[in-house]
Amino acid sequence: MAEAKTTAAEVKNTVEEKKPAQTKAEKSVKVFYGNSDEVTPVGVYDYNDFSVQTKREQKMPGFDPKYRDFVDYIMRITHEIWEEKGIGVIYDTYHNNITMHCGSSNLVGIKDVISNTLQTLHAFPDRRLIGQNVIWSDYGAEGFLSSHRILSTATNLGDSNFGPATGKKINFRTTVDCATTNNRIHEEWLVRDNLWIVTQLGIDPHELAKKMAKAAAAKTPKLQTSYGLCESMEGQYMPELYQAKDNSVGEMILEMASHVYSYKYINEVKKYYHDNAVVHFICDKDLNGYDEIQGMIVSLLASVPNGSFEVERVTCNKRVGENGYDVAMRWRLRGVNEGIGFFGQPSGKPVEIMGINHLTVINGKIKEEWVTFDGLDVLRQMYMGIEEE
Repeated sequence: MAEAKTTAAEVKNTVEEKKPAQTKAEKSVKVFYGNSDEVTPVGVYDYNDFSVQTKREQKMPGFDPKYRDFVDYIMRITHEIWEEKGIGVIYDTYHNNITMHCGSSNLVGIKDVISNTLQTLHAFPDRRLIGQNVIWSDYGAEGFLSSHRILSTATNLGDSNFGPATGKKINFRTTVDCATTNNRIHEEWLVRDNLWIVTQLGIDPHELAKKMAKAAAAKTPKLQTSYGLCESMEGQYMPELYQAKDNSVGEMILEMASHVYSYKYINEVKKYYHDNAVVHFICDKDLNGYDEIQGMIVSLLASVPNGSFEVERVTCNKRVGENGYDVAMRWRLRGVNEGIGFFGQPSGKPVEIMGINHLTVINGKIKEEWVTFDGLDVLRQMYMGIEEE
């Protein structure tokens, strides 16, 4: 994977500095900044207004000149592929050998992208994708990485891998990280709130997860699937407790994730969040204030109580005209589902949860947050091998 570079001259990325003695956490986690002056942010624009902007500041070698900047690239191809049904745009903007990380599984190759797009549009032909934010940075010398948060509305008019068409109208959140070079997306991390989708369709998520697990097992030879346990502790050593190296927003997010999610200092929510902060959790749950936010974190971590919480990437964009930042944090929670928590009774099975959070940080504290992961995929992992029990 190519290394990214900082584009905001005023921000010093201390995580990438060479130090005499770096901990493992410092080596594995990176923070990146995109220069907001180079793009037209989504901000409060409706797509009708965003699409007619003409400002062109960003240099994009290898990209089609019709795109004003990288935010425009992401917004426009999403609109053309899904809402205009220009499926062929995928051939223009995706790499033949693309890797798509979807929850606990991966897809490889452009043909799967085409197939999945057509099948989704068959099931939800009137899908509208409202781009709520695109957080971005450089990705290597000539590439970019985006973190695109989307609110979709759709009507289930066709059969899908969830089941027969229901005719019901739904809404759901998707967050997608895309790594793009030379006008083509070559790696993508996609998290969609599928648990909320099937709940709105009137489908029992546990019964569906059992069917999905059984179907997955039927396609896979009976081989070993687990090669070790991911835990918050390494042997008898306590988890690492990351300390911010400066007062930058990226360092604050790394410290918050380490203290609250990894070390489980859940009381420190009060240190990192405003007292009236709002967290938009999966399944359309909004948490307001310290008590509810702490409760949400406890409920999630209780399902994998000794699991490893790892931050893969933090991307930061300064908010125009405000003393704040838009931040994307991609993470994984891995371990054994051995506790009663958000997902109900424990299965004793290993699970891996990939999530992407978008955060609005104002005056050094989190004001609003969107937490997105695929809860249905977690249930599927919990029921893996159930046909043999």
